[in-house]
Amino acid sequence: MFRRLQNDNERVGRESVGAQILHEDSYYCDRSELEFSDRELINYDHPDALEHDLLIKHLEQLKQGVPADVPQYDYAQHNRKPETTTMKPSRLIILEGFLILHNPVVRELLDLKIFVDVSLDICLVRRLRRDIQERGRSIESVLKQYEETVRPMYFQFIEPTKRYADIIVPRGGNNRSALDVLADHLVSELRPA
Repeated sequence: MFRRLQNDNERVGRESVGAQILHEDSYYCDRSELEFSDRELINYDHPDALEHDLLIKHLEQLKQGVPADVPQYDYAQHNRKPETTTMKPSRLIILEGFLILHNPVVRELLDLKIFVDVSLDICLVRRLRRDIQERGRSIESVLKQYEETVRPMYFQFIEPTKRYADIIVPRGGNNRSALDVLADHLVSELRPA
């Protein structure tokens, strides 16, 4: 999560909004040069699968009050869509994603770093539901990906980043107390100065 550098809404313009969510998944690398069968083999849970340099550029633009053309990702095609979505600067941007705290430059741009700690069995159940229902994948393909890349990459690249978090939320979305505290904090960030 980060706030704009300028607190003066006049510098950004009247079209700025209070809060927005920016998804790290939008920054999966463009793989148009690869055939679909080759894109299926990419380890999407490794930091190299993401174009963090573009994400950093967009975060810096948004902090300076400049809109950013955020890429859109097509999970079914394992590739970026040709179109982008323009994100206008706002008072509060919530950057969400699983490898955000891995990148030191991204970490430096954040005002508050939150690690949502969810048990791996819950993560697997959620992934199965999402990938089967929303992305049309088979149980076998989801389990194979989980065993070969998701779980190992979690231990190599994600779990160690807990140490960079300002706040660790145990039990994820089931931790009502932590979520209430975070919601109160976000609301206070959106109040006029």
